[in-house]
Amino acid sequence: MPKRNVFGQPIWIKKKIFQTVGRLVLWYLLKPNKVVVSGTKVLTGIPGENVLFVSNHQTIFTDVIAMFHAMFAALNGQIDSIDDWSFLKNPKVNVYYVAARETMQKGILPPILAIAGAVTVDRTWRKGEEMIKREVNPDDTKSIGMAIKDGWVVTFPQGTTRTGAPVRKGTAHLIKQHKPLVIPVRVDGFRTAFDKTGFKKLQKGTELSLKFGQPLAIDYENDSVEVLVKKIGVAIGEDHPAE
Repeated sequence: MPKRNVFGQPIWIKKKIFQTVGRLVLWYLLKPNKVVVSGTKVLTGIPGENVLFVSNHQTIFTDVIAMFHAMFAALNGQIDSIDDWSFLKNPKVNVYYVAARETMQKGILPPILAIAGAVTVDRTWRKGEEMIKREVNPDDTKSIGMAIKDGWVVTFPQGTTRTGAPVRKGTAHLIKQHKPLVIPVRVDGFRTAFDKTGFKKLQKGTELSLKFGQPLAIDYENDSVEVLVKKIGVAIGEDHPAE
């Protein structure tokens, strides 16, 4: 029987998607631009599980794929660079990212990318273009917790690629509940180079930057949700007032 991850997905399929899609993204989307990676040395000294990466969000797919590339490269001895594509031979397979369920069900490619590590959740404030208000699905929270316990999870606490969106409280609640090590990431340039999905090129020669920060200093018992929201917003350069 093939080895499976905590969600029952065959690990060899996930690895093959990382390698195939990873090569295509590097060649078609990232190579025509200048990718500047910094701070990835921190990734070589952190645990292999129970780590939550919090990042701003500029495209639906390309910035998280580039983030995975930077992680894989660092873990294979290539610090602050994704120039040598050999890191795709040995990707870390227990990595995940949080994504809106409706996004991952559209078209042909998103469901395939979902197998590569998407932890899908229902937005509590929006459905399509309609603004709504609904309770958090406890199954979604449970799934994110499973992924955190198993490995590294990337989440986008603003919950959108829209400029100037505030950090939402859901990520702070997850941090208090699961107590992961929290690594902030700042991405820039992706919104200029690509469309909203990240798969259509808008401008070549753009500097695409990924900056990994030091783990956030968090008092899991005493920091309030509001304090955590503030810390996350400042760390990822998106400290905007709540709407």
